[in-house]
Amino acid sequence: MESIWAFGLFAVVASVLLIGFPVAFTLGGVSLWFAFAGYLAGWFDAAFLMALPNRVYGIMTNVTLMAVPVFIFMGLVLEKAKLAQSLLENMAALLGGARGGLGFSLLIVGTLLAASTGIVGATVVTLGLLALPVMKKNGYNESLSAGTICATGTLGQIIPPSIVLVLLGDVLSNAYQQAQINMGVFSPKTVSVGDLFAGAIIPGLILVGFYSIYWVFIIIKHPHKAPANKEQLSKPLTHILASLLPPLFLIVAVLGSIISGIASPTEAASVGAVGALLLALVKKQLSSSILMEISRETVKVTSMIFMILIGAAIFSLVFKGFNGNEIVQGFLKDLPGGKMTAFVIVMVVMFFLGFILDFIEITFVIIPIVGPILLSQGFDPVWLGIMFAINLQTSFLTPPFGFALFYLKGVSDIESIKLYKGVLPFILIQILVLILLTWQPKLTSLISF
Repeated sequence: MESIWAFGLFAVVASVLLIGFPVAFTLGGVSLWFAFAGYLAGWFDAAFLMALPNRVYGIMTNVTLMAVPVFIFMGLVLEKAKLAQSLLENMAALLGGARGGLGFSLLIVGTLLAASTGIVGATVVTLGLLALPVMKKNGYNESLSAGTICATGTLGQIIPPSIVLVLLGDVLSNAYQQAQINMGVFSPKTVSVGDLFAGAIIPGLILVGFYSIYWVFIIIKHPHKAPANKEQLSKPLTHILASLLPPLFLIVAVLGSIISGIASPTEAASVGAVGALLLALVKKQLSSSILMEISRETVKVTSMIFMILIGAAIFSLVFKGFNGNEIVQGFLKDLPGGKMTAFVIVMVVMFFLGFILDFIEITFVIIPIVGPILLSQGFDPVWLGIMFAINLQTSFLTPPFGFALFYLKGVSDIESIKLYKGVLPFILIQILVLILLTWQPKLTSLISF
């Protein structure tokens, strides 16, 4: 009977989300209604909800999560300061004369923006507004252009400093400690955000490398899809370097200080935010009205994230009250094929959940349930976190519900079928990278400090 309550709770939450209700209130509201009904029916112990104040207080005082609003602020400053526009224009001037040059410019700029902002929606929308009209004007295949924009825009999921990895780092740290305690290890090891950042660098670069190889293939096999620039842009090399080096230095400073242990994610994010403000001031792209807009958007996004965290905390307590964790644990442990079967099932479920849930909900609702189970079976926490991140990135691209597709569709008039056709090769590339990391898990541990 408890299994019916547990999975009924999950099914109703998913159904209400599909209808379009806000995520945070759906998670909290549906869970409380189930708790109330379960209490009246004698299947739920109200004592579980007594832990809620401590959970909320823990969220409010979590030092790692304090980095989230600062990274959001940093990303929005770089976006509003028209850094993306400047980068794209200068890279087009440098590479646009070559066949497929705009495509490679897009890959480089998308990678830098992913490492600068870590916000998928902002990156996809920005690149869609700036790059798609230029590529269309120069005769680039529309499906190829749209697919590249969506794929590079979602690199913010995996390339550090990424908000996804910050949130994953906090959740996996708790899951790893819980898994070790369950195994009888009462002096548990920890996994940090810096560990995930270090582990994500090589997989992120592999993804970008495979994207580039795909573009080389297109240029060789279908040169008409990626012509040279019709209008040659002439800018001095010093001007181009002046545009590229400051954001690159900022990224290296933020990322390097975290990975090396010199600064915590929150401290490094603060340095990055100040650096972004200085860049905007130097470029004379920062006014009081823009700063107000950035501040309002930061508060809005941060409030949304933390409300989801509170809703996820309520869901987690109620789901646990119906013994949902034990039911899932028993299911995953009794599968034929052992831990790899459990891992594959979790990855497939997360992939499909990515159609209806954002990465924040999956991170704070699903991973706390399955994370301790997989980690107790011997999986490396850093490798597991990177696999989760790339999996979520892939679900962002997959038709018909991928979030990146909606972002680009919202700022362009491209036909859906062309958009779907354009992202399919990149989805296959990301699946290939997941297979590669499964075969060679040490790729996530080549960089460590």
